[in-house]
Amino acid sequence: MRPFGLLSIALVVVVCQILYGQESASPDRLRQMASEYYRWRNQNYPVASSEEGLHSWDDSLTDYSERAIGARRQHVNELLSQVKAMPTETWGRDDRIDWVLFRAQLEREAFWGRILKFEETNPQTYVNECSTAIFSLLKKEYAPPRSRALAATARLKQMPALLEQGKQNLKKPVRLYAQLAIESARSIDSLFGASLMTLAKDLSPEERQELVRSRDAALAALHGFADWLEQGLRGMATFSPMGEENYNYLLKNVYLLPLNAEQVAMLGEAELARYQGLEALLPEPGLADPDTIPRDQQAFLAAYESRESEMIQFLREKALVTLPPYLGAFHIRQLPEAFKPTNPGGFMNPPGLYDKDGGGFYFIPTYNPTSRNFYIRAAIEDPRPILGHEGIPGHFLQLSIAKHLQNEIRREHRDGVFIEGWALYTEEMLMRTGLYPENSAAQGQILRLSRYRAARIGVDVNLHTGKWTFSQAVNYFMEAGGLDREAAEGE
Repeated sequence: MRPFGLLSIALVVVVCQILYGQESASPDRLRQMASEYYRWRNQNYPVASSEEGLHSWDDSLTDYSERAIGARRQHVNELLSQVKAMPTETWGRDDRIDWVLFRAQLEREAFWGRILKFEETNPQTYVNECSTAIFSLLKKEYAPPRSRALAATARLKQMPALLEQGKQNLKKPVRLYAQLAIESARSIDSLFGASLMTLAKDLSPEERQELVRSRDAALAALHGFADWLEQGLRGMATFSPMGEENYNYLLKNVYLLPLNAEQVAMLGEAELARYQGLEALLPEPGLADPDTIPRDQQAFLAAYESRESEMIQFLREKALVTLPPYLGAFHIRQLPEAFKPTNPGGFMNPPGLYDKDGGGFYFIPTYNPTSRNFYIRAAIEDPRPILGHEGIPGHFLQLSIAKHLQNEIRREHRDGVFIEGWALYTEEMLMRTGLYPENSAAQGQILRLSRYRAARIGVDVNLHTGKWTFSQAVNYFMEAGGLDREAAEGE
């Protein structure tokens, strides 16, 4: 063949490669890659999918074998490399924003696998998988009780093997995480007992017997896992900070912040001083330290529900925010004991990304009139400040709106900085616009909540960069943030 012919063929090949590369690096290709990734993630993390309202794999648990963990990490790293390599200079603004957001989502997963390695360091990974595996089947009546009970049986059967995988993987368990996992595992019986058995009413005698047998084996395995962890506590590292370099990488590449650890800590110190000053202006310091007692658990729960409509009416009268017509009901429920060690103040569940209904929940701790836990005492005295943060106009409203975004990448992008920032903003907005009277207990709560969250910035930065020990962080939370020890350690 003549040299000219060879050159022509080579040019054709190069041009085709360039054209293919441009096509494969288009905004449409980015969105296709994102959709494929979300489908892959959902299938690989079936319990998380159930939690988000996608019930295609309700009979499965996550595979935590060494092979599966390695394969997942490799897939994320390869996809991240492809996304980073995409030439986006000629893309439109919105397309480039989508590229940045999807890259940050992948950076987060890659960082967790490369730096934090929770499968190797955090025993809560395995206990939480078990508790959420059942809890996600109970929260909403998305299917008949019998279908959910059979799915629970299938998951329960897999738990002993999952916990054995955990024992194999936990090469460097952290004592703090282990202690929380032990407490959670030993508090899980009521979730697997009375709560779970509400689904069993339509089972045949044989199916019910199989459910009970599987449940008992799972509970025995969880208690055994807790015992195994307890035996090794002395040899575990107290805490394992990621270090300042990794923390700065996280701030820049995952949270997309133009700040380093030192600058974030400075912001926290400034906000802490502001809220300490505002709290000091209260005529009665005890206003920030709630101490009112309702009659019982039912009155405790009812107080939350009854104040929600009052707050919604206030928002409408003041035209502060628009409440979309698709906004679902926000229910108040008792916090299962299995989740209390890591959620001393309870937690909020917005409607999942794939939920067909728009309802959500706030799970609050069990009523205890003698508790010194700040969250419980605050909820007892006046639930509105915490309700405003967790419900409407806080997390529940914002995440319900986010769920309805048409852009898949943005709908999937749950940015913790924005989520918490919005809820904190709405807390102070309600105070400044007159929902809480001047010098009232509710106003005192808002200032104390803001004060401790400002203190949490310093705790987060100094704990994870390794400048503070866990004990130092807890003491700072108590002294600067005004929290009790139980709430401080849980945070």
